[in-house]
Amino acid sequence: MTGVTIDHMISLVVLITVLMVSMAAFGQLTNTAIMYQRNHQVSMKAAEIANTLLLSPGDPVGWGQSNDIPFAFGLQDAERAGYSLDAFSLSRLSYAQPLVYYSKTGLWYSNNSLTGGAGALLVPVTEAVNYTTAARLLGVEDSYAFRLTITPTLNVSLMELNLNPLRIRVDVRGLRGAVSDVTFSYFLYHAVPGAGQYPSFQALSGISRTDTTGSVTLEFPSVDGSQFAYSIIVYARVGGLSGVGYRCRDSIGDNKIIPFVEDFQSRVVLFAHSWDVHNFGPPVAALHFNATFFSLTQDFQLREIQMPDSGGFVRSGLVNYGEAYEYVRAQIPTQSAGILVVAYRWGNSFGIVMMPWGIGVLGFSAMYGGDPSSADWVAVELRQVTINRVSYQAKVAVWKTSYQTVRYNS
Repeated sequence: MTGVTIDHMISLVVLITVLMVSMAAFGQLTNTAIMYQRNHQVSMKAAEIANTLLLSPGDPVGWGQSNDIPFAFGLQDAERAGYSLDAFSLSRLSYAQPLVYYSKTGLWYSNNSLTGGAGALLVPVTEAVNYTTAARLLGVEDSYAFRLTITPTLNVSLMELNLNPLRIRVDVRGLRGAVSDVTFSYFLYHAVPGAGQYPSFQALSGISRTDTTGSVTLEFPSVDGSQFAYSIIVYARVGGLSGVGYRCRDSIGDNKIIPFVEDFQSRVVLFAHSWDVHNFGPPVAALHFNATFFSLTQDFQLREIQMPDSGGFVRSGLVNYGEAYEYVRAQIPTQSAGILVVAYRWGNSFGIVMMPWGIGVLGFSAMYGGDPSSADWVAVELRQVTINRVSYQAKVAVWKTSYQTVRYNS
């Protein structure tokens, strides 16, 4: 009897052990199934959000060139369709950059500018579409979050090798490194002394090609980059892809003209003195300026379009600082995408600033949406898109912000 009891006890221990192992394995399988379902839902939602963002123009169509908040959110360029994004809709997004306050308008502006460059795109927050609004329009504000990142496919970088005479090296890199035999057009605008106190432009342009290392050196014997301001823009094309690079230099220190978008629908831009925006001190002088608008053509050429100089709008004038002086207004002369170039002068010091009318013409990158760093699991959709015929990679990251209890019935 004692032997039988011991056998039963051993059998019972083995049975309990098997049951415990089985329950642990079943629990692990259940957790895996729940996690799989959750991640699968996120992946499906990522594809859905990416399709909505990139393949729908939103409602109303062309909302990027109005002052209205859209009824439905989408970024597609309705005229070109496919994976072409609307440069003006992207311009109206409120990106995660420090806001800029301009006391003379009493408004805060979303800083959509390239870091460290002389390209500026400052959009009033009152006319920008913020992430909360976009999430609500997409119907995901209570369950999912997303981030849209737009980066150029071709990285076109410019480096100064010499200032007088000006020599600039152009390097073209793709996602996998240097790209050889790239054809590109270049446009250099040189601010020089003009009639009276206003600066004048000297424009130089041409076509060149990179070598086997993806580089080439451009030489401008007539340009003194150490004394006078310049801006140069490069449009590169290879194998169906296109990219943009640009560089600016000035000799005017902290005295600058800063353009602010006032109104998208009527295409009005304000010119402000940097002292009124950043309170650089001490202020030095008022700035005399000339403004020029260049439209981007189908074959990546820049064509000048005359800006209005009446009806309260100017293409040249004086920008001063302090409460006694108002800002000045300029109007973009066309609905087409292009570049507003403003050259300004104080004595023998010169400055230059460029504002893209439509993200893409200067190769601006963009990051819009939430922060996925604390998410448990993030699904990513990658798409190749174009903006103003410039090639970009669109990355849509999506993650879940709330979960519902999943029940399994036997």
